[in-house]
Amino acid sequence: MKDLRGRKCLITGAGSGIGRATALACAAEGAELFLTDVNETGLAETVALVGHAGGVVTDSRALDISDYDAVTAWAKDVDARFGALDVVMNVAGISAWGTVENLEHRHWRSMVDVNLMGPIHVIENFLPPMVRAGRGGHLVNVSSAAGLLALPWHAAYSASKFGLRGVSEVLRFDLARHDIGVSLVVPGAVKTPLVGTVQIAGVDRDDPRVQKFVHRFEKRAVSPEKVAECIVRGVKRKRFLVYTSGDVRFGYWWARKFAPPYEFVMRLANNRFAKFLR
Repeated sequence: MKDLRGRKCLITGAGSGIGRATALACAAEGAELFLTDVNETGLAETVALVGHAGGVVTDSRALDISDYDAVTAWAKDVDARFGALDVVMNVAGISAWGTVENLEHRHWRSMVDVNLMGPIHVIENFLPPMVRAGRGGHLVNVSSAAGLLALPWHAAYSASKFGLRGVSEVLRFDLARHDIGVSLVVPGAVKTPLVGTVQIAGVDRDDPRVQKFVHRFEKRAVSPEKVAECIVRGVKRKRFLVYTSGDVRFGYWWARKFAPPYEFVMRLANNRFAKFLR
């Protein structure tokens, strides 16, 4: 898929951050957009921004992708009115960090429901019509560096992101015979509202040490627009692993090639993070 012009493209999480930036980037490429987000106000703002930029939003609906019935109803409506899509992008996601003794069941549950089952709901509803249409297409799943590496305090988050990585690796080969490409996006730090709202169980976010760490995180973070640019380029070039920064690319290569040093650094990182605990 070398050109998105005229392609019917679905993007979840389009109300802010990476989802909004990707919607604007795809609109600039001439794609016909189908957008969703749990935040109705944010979604409406994105639709307006796309319109002001001269893009086309054919359909938008505020819904929670973890709600299977809601996703199914929208998918049936889209298929009946507009037919099969060409590109499906699972961008929506939430985050929560913490050590196992501080994480609550709601943290684990919400990570899996939104970050893993949400994309699965989208895939099982929108991909079969793409297969039946026989036109090929592309699936984008936004995972994370935490879907590649054992980052400290990311057990619940990584449960969902490693899961999405597994789904993507299987579908990469399963969908190839239908000429449907698959891209797994693995961002590191990104300057989105999620940085300021991420739940960190067992940590006082007002602690100056924590604030200093968050500030360092933000300084290294790339913009949502940069991520969107990488996603669009990845679709056009039919790349499976889509990196948004060199540090994640190096980290994953290093973890695979030099396991003992990688394990040592992960232990050291966990010990340093423990200083932030209450």
